[in-house]
Amino acid sequence: MNDILELLGAHRIVPVVTAHTARQGADIAAALAEGGLPVAEITFRTPAAAEAIAAAVRERPDVLVGAGTVIRPEQVDQAVAAGARFIVSPGTSRAVIDRCGSLGIPILPGAVTATEIQAALEAGARVLKFFPAEASGGASALRALAAPFGDVGFVPTGGIGPDTLAAYLSIPQVRAVGGSWMLPADAVRDGDWARVTGLTKDAVTQAEALGTVALR
Repeated sequence: MNDILELLGAHRIVPVVTAHTARQGADIAAALAEGGLPVAEITFRTPAAAEAIAAAVRERPDVLVGAGTVIRPEQVDQAVAAGARFIVSPGTSRAVIDRCGSLGIPILPGAVTATEIQAALEAGARVLKFFPAEASGGASALRALAAPFGDVGFVPTGGIGPDTLAAYLSIPQVRAVGGSWMLPADAVRDGDWARVTGLTKDAVTQAEALGTVALR
């Protein structure tokens, strides 16, 4: 499980994907990989999520595919059966964390307050999703919140784009940043994968210029 979290940290950006069909899931994974970012968090925001995960895993085994917006234990089962290698949840659910633990799959539960962080830690999590990041005070809020939790990793997500990426990645506890700015809704709808690949290349270049941090 630690190997997966280290891979996420190495990429520094986790694209948050909403796929409406299995074909979209595979095509998005390919476009991201072509742009130099072989990682995708395919969210359970559409009925096609599990099929999209399975298609992405089948057609692009070089891409680290995870499942996002997982809020119930049965969704963990569906995601793992489809081939997801990590789970992301918008909040902290002991039932979801326990199911992930029983299946041996890493989870990033969501937390946005000190109380939620402590609850996630008590449930066994060590890397958390800070969500919704921008609506919860942005990088300055996360920096202040992370201060008492020096050994906890964070993956902030929600409203983050190129203009705010540097502020988050400068925080020592931030392993990676989740975002969808390289996946504009109209580009995905129209199948403009060249545009997605171009935006992904820009994101990778920006993250590389900001450097990397040592993983705890």
